[in-house]
Amino acid sequence: MASTVRLHAPLGQRALLITTLTVPLTGWTLHAVSLHRRLAAARRDPLTGLLGRDGYTAKARQITSRYGGNSLVVIVDLDHFKDINDGPGGHAAGDRVLAVTAQRLTAWAGSRGAVGRLGGDEFAVAVRIAAARRALRLTQLISLLAQPVEVDGGVLVDVAASIGAASPDILGTTDLSLLQRAADAAMYAGKHTGHPVLAGPQHATVPSINGRRAGRPGTSSLGWAA
Repeated sequence: MASTVRLHAPLGQRALLITTLTVPLTGWTLHAVSLHRRLAAARRDPLTGLLGRDGYTAKARQITSRYGGNSLVVIVDLDHFKDINDGPGGHAAGDRVLAVTAQRLTAWAGSRGAVGRLGGDEFAVAVRIAAARRALRLTQLISLLAQPVEVDGGVLVDVAASIGAASPDILGTTDLSLLQRAADAAMYAGKHTGHPVLAGPQHATVPSINGRRAGRPGTSSLGWAA
């Protein structure tokens, strides 16, 4: 409202009045920014600290739209995760593996990448990667995620991951839903092989993998747990 006030006072008084009017607005702005940050933090996954659905989706769409063929959407699924949860370390060991996996994905994606937990032991990443570096970077990722994780008592737990990726230049779209669907299908095509799979057009036409996407109760079109 300060911008609509008509001031007829002398210059010195006018400056004082403008300053007085500005203080509440500045205070409210700071409060709004602080509130926004708290809400954003609350929407993060409590176990891993990764972006929640809204935060990940918004950032991932920015990446794919801005960088096009130099962007990559990656789906990561931990192999034999149930065995870890059912092992001697129980769910505490499973939680530790999930947290470390999230840290590794974040380090791999960098500060400008988007990393989210889809639910359970599945993660999604959107990142800027030049087409010429895709194969190398995906190989680096699968090696990084295969490193043993130390859990309580100093016990090392063997882990492995299946990885599928999709890029707009191959699929001819920057639509995040379609890219993620194709990456998911590619991930299942390479399940337990130890090799990442880059999606081709054939993966984009797969309507569903194990009923996990469209039509699966409790999930959205992006595979997020409801």
